[in-house]
Order: sequence, then C-alpha cells, then structure tokens
Amino acid sequence: MRSVDEQLARVLAAAVRPSPVRVETAEAQGLLCAEEVVAERALPGAAQAAVDGYAVRGVDVRHADTEPVVLPVAGEAVAGRRQNQRLQPGQAVRVDRGAPLPTLADSVVPAADTAEHSEGVTVSRSVPSAAFVRREGDDVREGDVVVRRGTTIGPAQMALLAAVGRDRVLVQPRPRVSVISLGDELVDVDARPGPEQVYDVNSYALAAAAKEAGAEVTRVGILPFEPRRLREVVEGRLLLSEIVVIAGAAGGAVGERVRSCLSELGELDTTRVAMHPGSAQGFGTLGPDRVPTFLLPAHPVSAFVGFEVLVRPLVRSALGKSNPHRRGITAELVSPVVSTKGRRGFVRGRLLRDSEGGHYLVQPVGSSDEHLLASFSEANCLMVLDEDVVEAGPGERLRVSFLSQRS
Repeated sequence: MRSVDEQLARVLAAAVRPSPVRVETAEAQGLLCAEEVVAERALPGAAQAAVDGYAVRGVDVRHADTEPVVLPVAGEAVAGRRQNQRLQPGQAVRVDRGAPLPTLADSVVPAADTAEHSEGVTVSRSVPSAAFVRREGDDVREGDVVVRRGTTIGPAQMALLAAVGRDRVLVQPRPRVSVISLGDELVDVDARPGPEQVYDVNSYALAAAAKEAGAEVTRVGILPFEPRRLREVVEGRLLLSEIVVIAGAAGGAVGERVRSCLSELGELDTTRVAMHPGSAQGFGTLGPDRVPTFLLPAHPVSAFVGFEVLVRPLVRSALGKSNPHRRGITAELVSPVVSTKGRRGFVRGRLLRDSEGGHYLVQPVGSSDEHLLASFSEANCLMVLDEDVVEAGPGERLRVSFLSQRS
C-alpha cells in the first residue's frame, strides 16, 4: 500500500500543462497571466481633476483661507471632452471630476469651498500646487508592468488590463478534464432506475468538482463495462484532455479488468493508497501525450475524497498555481472521531468559529460511512487524521482542509 504523499508526488510529477493561449480579456478572469503586460501609455494620460470644483493657479488663492478671493470663471472642462483651454492669471475654470486640467492650472479647489455668482466664483480655501489633481502617470507610467507573469487575473487585474487598453492577454488556459462513470448498473438522472440500477452520481459530482477547481470539463457520462467501447472512448478523450477521470473503475476484479482493457494505451498502476475512504484507486499516464488518468471508486464519497486529495492538486498545478493545495488550518475538535490505523483519514466536518475565543472549532458531520451523501453535503471541510491516529477526542487539534465553500 502506497502512502498518500508518495502517490501525490507521482501524480504531480505527471502534470501536463497546456501551452499558453491568447484570449479576450473578458475571458481571462481566474486564469494565470502568462506574459508581462506593459502599459503603452500613462494612466491617467494627462493631468485631470480629482474632484468637482474649480481649476486655479495655487498662487492666485494662496491667502483665500483668511481673505476669500473672487475669480472670473473662464469656462468649463468636462470629463471625456477634449478641450484646449489656457488658464490666464487670476482666472478659474469650472471642472468635473476626471476632466483634463486647463494649461497653467496646477490645483483644483473643491466645489464645497467655493460659491459661484454673477461676478465669478468666490474661493474660501487656499490649495497648494497639485492639490486635488491626478497628475499624468500618477497611477501607471508608460512602460510600467501592470500585470506580471504568474499573477492570477482577478477583478483588480481585469480593471488594469481594461485601463491600459488590452483587449487580449496571454494566459495559462484551463486544463481540459474528461469525466467518465463506468458501470452496467448506472442510469442517468432523466431515466427511471430499475430494481438493480442506481443513478449516476459520480459523473455529475466529479465534473462539478473539476469545474470548481478551475478546469474546462467534459462530462462524458455513463459507459457500461464493454472493453472495446471503453478503450475507444478513453482513446478519443486522451486526444482532447489533459486529465481523464474514470469513476467506478477501481478496486478488486473491476479495477484489474479496466487496467487490462486500457493497457494498450499506456501504464496504469492500481496499487492501493493508504487513505480512508477511497484507498482503492488507480493512476497512470495514457496515450502518446502521456495524459494523467485516474481510476476512482464507485462510492460517490470515496470518489470525491480521492478527487480532492489527488486529482484537484493536479488540476491546480496544470493551471500554473505555485501551491496547488487547498487552504488549511488547525481546529479544535468538538466531538470524537475515529480513523483506520495505517491509513490517513479524511473525515467530513463542519468548521465553526468560537464566538468567545475567536479560534476555529470543527464538528464531525454524519458517520464515517463512505456511501452517505446527505451528511457530506453539509460538510465544509475535511479533517485530516494521520496514519498513526486511530481516534481523536474533544479538545484535540486537527489539520483541516477547506472544501469548496472556502478554498
């Protein structure tokens, strides 16, 4: 039986990272930037007013705090409208926030400190040079790198890309993941199952998990175990995927049959992994491009835990993430939990915040039965019990890995 750490190292070593592609900026959110994005112009491109008010020369209002100054209003500057105004000494120009400053104006007096009338505007506040002014290049100078290679493109990066006029950007694309459910007993959710049949849960759950991890997902759906058909479908998906996941294909005779069926496409290792649930699984690389391929158990909770522990980090690595693992913390256990000696336990839990002490508490959810789905839907974390831990009691501190509610 192979340790979780050893299996994870084998998985990550097989990561296939797609080549960078150039996409429309609107489609880049959540992806890793694959280039140094350089500003081709300053931001702002010219000095502009930071507030609504009046553009002035600071020297003309230097005593306005004690002796209000009356200035004639020589015009108006509006945001977005090109104007070639030149401010004469002793004049003011009405300006909107974001409007370009007239030539020779070096400050803006906020509207709240003025009173306009028939003779012009009375200014009752002195302002130093550059007050309430956004100078050219204050935000970004021409030639600055605004988004660095390796940065995840979020709302702030999208704003910068738009601000410097980039309609396309080079990114690390989402890895393509194909999800297959294997089993003669499976029917899709739009059918009525017979006495010996069950709904296909795994292809829906694992496709959702892969999408949440950041992948571009194809839910292939159900395949009965017919060797030729399975080999044909998998071979086709290898040409269109960076990762292939086959649920219901691990453990015992089934796992061996699947391994034998796909052996012509590459190497699949069906060695058990020292974890619970989901120890029965397989992994290898198939096809000419050595695409990482997973065999996961039929039980949905076991399959999901296997995905979380091994497949999700591979998806994140293929996205270019430097740390492909879920965020984790330590939390104080509220109720006792048990695990299997010699295996790393992943126990469903509900993470809480102690209202008095402010530290994290974790409450086990449901039982440890791997086939129970209802309690799993209430969990927001997995408690991690080391291989030498058989049980843990209230007050003990455990490692906790967030699930999709908090990642």
